Amino acid sequence: MAAAEGNKLWGGRFSGSTDPIMEMLNASISYDQRLAEVDIQGSRAYAKALEKSGILSKTELEKILGGLEKISEEWSKGVFGVIQTDEDIHTANERRLKELIGDVAGKLHTGRSRNDQVWTEAFFSPLFLHLSSLIEYFYAFSLIEIDVILPGYTHLQKAQPIRWSQFLLSHAVALTRDSERLGEVKRRINVLPLGSGALAGNPLGIDRELLCSELDFASISLNSMDAVSERDFVVEFLSVATLLMIHLSKMAEDLIIYSTSEFGFLTLSDAYSTGSSLMPQKKNPDSLELIRSKAGRVFGRLAAVLMVLKGLPSTYNKDLQEDKEAVFDVVDTLNAVLQVATGVISTLQISKENMERALSPEMLATDLALYLVRKGMPFRQAHVASGKAVQLAETKGITINNLSLEELQNISPLFGSDVAQVFSVVSSVEQYTAAGGTAKSSVSAQIEQLRELLKRLKEQA
Repeated sequence: MAAAEGNKLWGGRFSGSTDPIMEMLNASISYDQRLAEVDIQGSRAYAKALEKSGILSKTELEKILGGLEKISEEWSKGVFGVIQTDEDIHTANERRLKELIGDVAGKLHTGRSRNDQVWTEAFFSPLFLHLSSLIEYFYAFSLIEIDVILPGYTHLQKAQPIRWSQFLLSHAVALTRDSERLGEVKRRINVLPLGSGALAGNPLGIDRELLCSELDFASISLNSMDAVSERDFVVEFLSVATLLMIHLSKMAEDLIIYSTSEFGFLTLSDAYSTGSSLMPQKKNPDSLELIRSKAGRVFGRLAAVLMVLKGLPSTYNKDLQEDKEAVFDVVDTLNAVLQVATGVISTLQISKENMERALSPEMLATDLALYLVRKGMPFRQAHVASGKAVQLAETKGITINNLSLEELQNISPLFGSDVAQVFSVVSSVEQYTAAGGTAKSSVSAQIEQLRELLKRLKEQA
């Protein structure tokens, strides 16, 4: 065997050296070294299980645990020296352990495979923290700005008046579902694969209950072949991450539109905007555009992993190495995006005046129809009558609220002098008192429900 092969965990059967390009393609140490501490924790637990099964003596266990502690310190201080032949984090740590304590390090891998050392639960806590922080700002501003009214849109056309708080809550509620989904994924990930070996299980009487307790898992994998090959948890995490990013992308798109001079509903902080290299007047919402674009990046990682998994035979295949980079990239993207989104929302300045100025009487056409409904007219007929009023106002070049009572009564005799009360934006939003609506009482109830949801999400985190 060539000297370069000496540090590999699989070298005995091979002669000659690996093609350097193949070695580069095969290596994952450049990105999986971030799992150094997780690998060390797994090794500590496995060493204890080996000692319990009689493979290690107490003295050997102490030497291994001492060496692992030293390696942990080196990683934490940034002085661990990765070398070219370190194929992955497992190889690197075991190679270093042998340098520190000698051949006894070789006993650590007894009955263990790199295939049964796959878990990602450690990445979830920062995601919950950042997501909860973002939802909290939506909650806070929906409470503070509850009396601000603006046009609501469908098809990007003015539809009905709504409260600004109703808009903020719509995004917050979607994010609470994302947080709940992350929690569900975390629970399903919390299953110990260690002790499954390469595929057939562990032949040395390893106490998997001990491993489960040492590593703080909730349960043990049921089937060793399934444990080493399935990446359901990766796909599920990437799916949840993609949906979260789609929600953030929609939020970003709304804020981009509302921040244009044509709308003028809000202003982004300079900290989350950039200028133009050519046009001095520009203030571009780059933070929001980047959030929007990262949704595509995250979805791309999901699609890539799904394609890797499709058609693989049972148990471990090297194709599965693609999962780590995808997970790391998505975790990093989510953490960055959530923090930027929180910064954008926490520093957002709204223009109540511009929002109210954008409200127009035609947006109350539905209220005009409902007026007739309350007078006893079937809604379909009321809808037609209100539409005729809108058309008449357009023909006359006036707004619908400036039609005379006589003109309205020519459309329907049910119109009375009290119809003038319809053309009040505040009255309009206040009629939507059903749960989930935009009346102040309903929005206040939503805010209270969000507060309770936030409590539960924090407990979950």
